[in-house]
Amino acid sequence: MTIIKPYIAFFLLASILSIGNGCATLPDVSEIMDETQTAQNETQIVSSKGLLSPQKSKAIMERLKRSVPPTDILERHAAVTESVTESPLTKGNKVTLLADGQVVYAAMFKAMQKAKDHINLESYIIENDETGRKFGDLLLQKHAEGVQVNIIYDSMGSMNTPASFFQRLRDNGIQVVGFNPINPLDAGEQWKLIHRDHRKILIVDGSVAIIGGVNISKVYSSNPFKRKKSEKPPIHWRDTDIQVEGPAVAEFQKLFFDSWSKQKGPKLPERNFFPEQKEKGNALVRVVGSTPGETNRIPFIVYVSAITFAEHSIHMTNSYFIPDKQILKALTDAAKRGVDVKIILPGITDSQLTLHAQRHHYAELLKAGVKLYECSTVLLHAKSAVIDTVWSTVGSTNMDTLSMLNNDEVNAIVLNHDFAVEMEKMFVRDLANSRQIQWSEWQKRPLLPRVREWFVNLFDRWL
Repeated sequence: MTIIKPYIAFFLLASILSIGNGCATLPDVSEIMDETQTAQNETQIVSSKGLLSPQKSKAIMERLKRSVPPTDILERHAAVTESVTESPLTKGNKVTLLADGQVVYAAMFKAMQKAKDHINLESYIIENDETGRKFGDLLLQKHAEGVQVNIIYDSMGSMNTPASFFQRLRDNGIQVVGFNPINPLDAGEQWKLIHRDHRKILIVDGSVAIIGGVNISKVYSSNPFKRKKSEKPPIHWRDTDIQVEGPAVAEFQKLFFDSWSKQKGPKLPERNFFPEQKEKGNALVRVVGSTPGETNRIPFIVYVSAITFAEHSIHMTNSYFIPDKQILKALTDAAKRGVDVKIILPGITDSQLTLHAQRHHYAELLKAGVKLYECSTVLLHAKSAVIDTVWSTVGSTNMDTLSMLNNDEVNAIVLNHDFAVEMEKMFVRDLANSRQIQWSEWQKRPLLPRVREWFVNLFDRWL
């Protein structure tokens, strides 16, 4: 009883949430991969001028393949992804890695300060703290200068933010929409408590997009290395975003307006939301967005197929890691065939239940040869991966069923060797602040934590 008591409240909540949710499940990715291999589709690439010819698209992919050791992840994975999403693979993008909240906020403020036409901001959490107020003040300033400002915040994620914070923005002319209100009377027929907008997207003038895992909150603003000796160190949140410039920005813009429309946001004035795009760099980018109720779950399919086609290395960082059977199999199969599989996970967290469920899977992964690391110097909140030094992803998607099945999420897939190298450097830095979990030690753990982890994992779809 002492083991179960702390989790009775959670069990009851999970039962309540399950009502009316149906029996939604994740798709069988092996069937999708088999179908795409039979079809043998050529990768299609879109430039700032439109769809490229098959010959030009093939030439670009061949140049990319020559930049790295032989790997199946490029063409085979691209074929799978194209079969489940209408978002194109775009060329001519500049992608800048933004490692940690202070760097992300600096990039966001720089982009917003330069805004001339519009700012679209979508965030799971916007807090009424020093950071949130700085964002609010700048957005009000840009609106006063004639810039159209539109905001989507998640009603659950921002539930601790007083209504007065958003009302101040509305009263001064900024358009603000609360995603899926907590009160069902305010939401109408489509209300579902567990359907949340977990995306973090900032789009400025239709030419710059910043996306990733960073919310608008002071937890990202602290510097753990600048404090008085007598002060207790703050819990610093470690996260990752990217800044994208080029044709892919239009795909992020489409996602924003899709959310705006589904939430019945007010009609917006005519602005140059989709300006003519110029090529800014040489990265291929595909925008992967998801929303509940679709027959396929795009981020899930993307992850499983990318891991399945990996030939050399899988270096993943994920803040809420509760993988389903297909992801577990893909990771363990990869390690068994000699792929260097390393995963950095949080050692401290804002969700103790999630940490227990995460650790439930360690034994299976470690026995297969997957190398696991826990970061305990900071609160790890990043969701990123780099595979075969050519395929990278950064976004909001956690490696758990709640994220894959019930949330609106967004990730960017970047095919570029130079960017992948930057991702690898960031991964090495995070490794230096992490402790490797050794199988020889893990299998000797006491019975109590094992039982606790097993029990919590029974409710993994609600974590």
